[in-house]
Amino acid sequence: MDRKYMDRLIGKYCKVVTKEPGDQRVSVITGILEEVDHKDGFILIDSSQGLGVLRINTLVAIKPGNHRNQNKKKFEEDDQAVVGIGTLIIFIAMVLVAAVAASVLMQTSENLQSRAMAVGKQTTRDVSSGMKIVGVTGYTDSAKTKIEYLAISVQLRAGSIDLSLNATNLYIQYNNMTVSSLDISDGDMITGSVNSNGIFHTLNHTNISANDFGVIALRDADLSITNSYGMSTKDLAILLVNLTDILSDTSGLPTGESITGRIIPEVGAAGTFVATAPNSYQHRIVELW
Repeated sequence: MDRKYMDRLIGKYCKVVTKEPGDQRVSVITGILEEVDHKDGFILIDSSQGLGVLRINTLVAIKPGNHRNQNKKKFEEDDQAVVGIGTLIIFIAMVLVAAVAASVLMQTSENLQSRAMAVGKQTTRDVSSGMKIVGVTGYTDSAKTKIEYLAISVQLRAGSIDLSLNATNLYIQYNNMTVSSLDISDGDMITGSVNSNGIFHTLNHTNISANDFGVIALRDADLSITNSYGMSTKDLAILLVNLTDILSDTSGLPTGESITGRIIPEVGAAGTFVATAPNSYQHRIVELW
C-alpha cells in the first residue's frame, strides 16, 4: 500500500477492506483513519464499533468513504440534546407554576390587607364613637312624693362620629328588669332653647308615652338636632322620659328607689346611668346623677 497515499487519508472517513491470511472472505470496516504507523505496520481507525487497530499487511484496499454516513453517525451519537430539551420543558413548567402561585399569593394578600383595613377602621369607629351621659335630673309630682319625669343630658364621646338620635334606643330597668324600650316619638317637638319655666315645660312632656322619649336641643349650633335628630361633637341634648307611664304600678319612681338607664346609639359605646331617688324631696327638681 502506497505510503504517501495512506498519509493523505489520515483524518478522513475511509472504507477499509481487509483479509486475514487463511480467510476466504474479506472484511469491510468504515470509519475515520486516525493514524498510520508504517514502522510497526499498523493503522488506527475509529469505527462505529470503537477504536480499532489493523495490520497494514492485511489491507486489500482503502479509499475515502461517503461523508454522509459520517454525519449520520455524528447525529445519532448526539443524543444529549434530547435530555436538554426535556430539562428545558421542566424548567419552563416550574417557572409557570411559580408565577401562578405568586399571583395567587399576591391577590390573597391584597384581599386580606383590604379586609384588615376595613375591619380596623370599623373597630376604631366603634371604639371611639358613642354617647356619654352628662347628668340626670328628676321632676317630682306636686306633692313631692315620687319622680314623674327624667331629664337625661347626653353628648357624644371625644372623637366620635356624628350619630343620630333617631336611631338611638333608651332602655329603662327597674327592680333588675327592663321595663321599657324607648325611641323618639315623631310627635315630640324639638326646640333650640329652654323656655323660662324650665326644661320640663319646654316640651309638652305630658304627651310623652311609655314607648317614647322627647328631645330638647340644648346646644345645637349647626341645627343638626333640630333639623334631623343628628348630633355632632359639640352638641348637647336632653332626653325627657315619662316615668308615670313606664312605672305604671307606682305612677313614678318612689323615694329611696333606683332605676338604671342605658342609651344605645347606632354605632359605638352605650351610655349608662343609675338614678337613685332620695328619701325626701325638698324641691320638685332633683339631681339624681
